[in-house]
Amino acid sequence: MPAPVRTFLIGLGIFLLQWLMLGRLTLWGAYPDAVLLFVAWLGVRKGRQWGAIGGFVFGFLMDVVYNTWGLHMLVKTLIGFMLGLFPSSEREGLLILPRQALVGGLVVALVHNGIFVTMLALQAGVRNSFLVTGLWIGSALYTAFLGTFASLFSSR
Repeated sequence: MPAPVRTFLIGLGIFLLQWLMLGRLTLWGAYPDAVLLFVAWLGVRKGRQWGAIGGFVFGFLMDVVYNTWGLHMLVKTLIGFMLGLFPSSEREGLLILPRQALVGGLVVALVHNGIFVTMLALQAGVRNSFLVTGLWIGSALYTAFLGTFASLFSSR
């Protein structure tokens, strides 16, 4: 099976896992974002073009499911592109350790959720402390722990 097709099917599986299970596993309103971790992995592992395309495609699917037209797509495309800008001499052999997954996942999720919450608040015209405590910080911590958990089971 060609690598782009395999990558798309893995991403589709992660999207379905996010939509059907992880989106419903909330803690005090915060939820993990496995699609964000996949887009970040694409950007770091395969470069800015793959990260931006993955962010666009899977962000669009999230917009369709969650009815947030354009927000997920824009923010995930930006994150995938920005992470792909960092040079790496050995992208294919990259092994992410659990402590790197925790810190990296937290930083990526804080940036992503900060942009997302700001745009969501501007779109809806609301100001609410839950946007900061639950969606921004809480979901970023939850996503970072999910990334750490996933890195424990990754082989390469």
